[in-house]
Amino acid sequence: MATLSYNEILPKKVIEFNDEPCLVLSAHVFRKQQRKPVNNTKLKGLKSGRVIENTFHVNETAVEADLETRSVTFIYQKPGEYWFHTTGTPSDRFTLSEAVLGEQARFLLPRSEYDALIYQEEVIGLKFPIKIEVKVTEAMPAVKGNTSSGAQKEVTIETGATIMVPMFINEGDIIKINTETGEYAERAEKA
Repeated sequence: MATLSYNEILPKKVIEFNDEPCLVLSAHVFRKQQRKPVNNTKLKGLKSGRVIENTFHVNETAVEADLETRSVTFIYQKPGEYWFHTTGTPSDRFTLSEAVLGEQARFLLPRSEYDALIYQEEVIGLKFPIKIEVKVTEAMPAVKGNTSSGAQKEVTIETGATIMVPMFINEGDIIKINTETGEYAERAEKA
C-alpha cells in the first residue's frame, strides 16, 4: 500500500479516510501568505456515499486504498436492489443497493459486464464506462414548428431511465449518453 504525501492526494485517487475508502473528487494545493502549503480536498466515501471536505497539511499523509477489480454481470433489478453475478459464474449472485451504485444505476444494461470495485473482500461500487450506447424505447414525435435549435424532449431508454434529448431523436434510435452527467451526448444510429 502506497503512502501519499499531502500534495499527492489528487483527483481519481482512492485513499483510506475515516475507516473507509474515499475517492478524491477535487484537490487544491495552495499557500496562504507566510503559512505552509495545504491541500484542500473533497472526498467521496465509497461505502457511505457522503462527500467530505478535508484539508491535508504538509506533515500529513494518506494511505492509498487497496482496491481490486473483478468482472461482474448485471442480471436484473428489483425496487432498490440490483442483482449481479461474478462473470462466468452465474451461481455466484449478489445484490448492490442504489446507495452503493449512485445515480449511474439507471444506466445499467442487463447482461452487460462491469468492473466491480472490491475493498477488503466487499463490493463497494462499479466502474461505469463514461459513455454508453442505448436504444430509445419511447419518444414522442417532434411537433411541427417546435424543432427550433436547442428544443428538447424527454425520452425513455432501454434501461427504463428517462433523459432529455434533442427533438430529432426518435423511438428506435441508438444514442450515446454520458453516464457521469446523465446527459445525451450524440446519436449513434438512426432507427
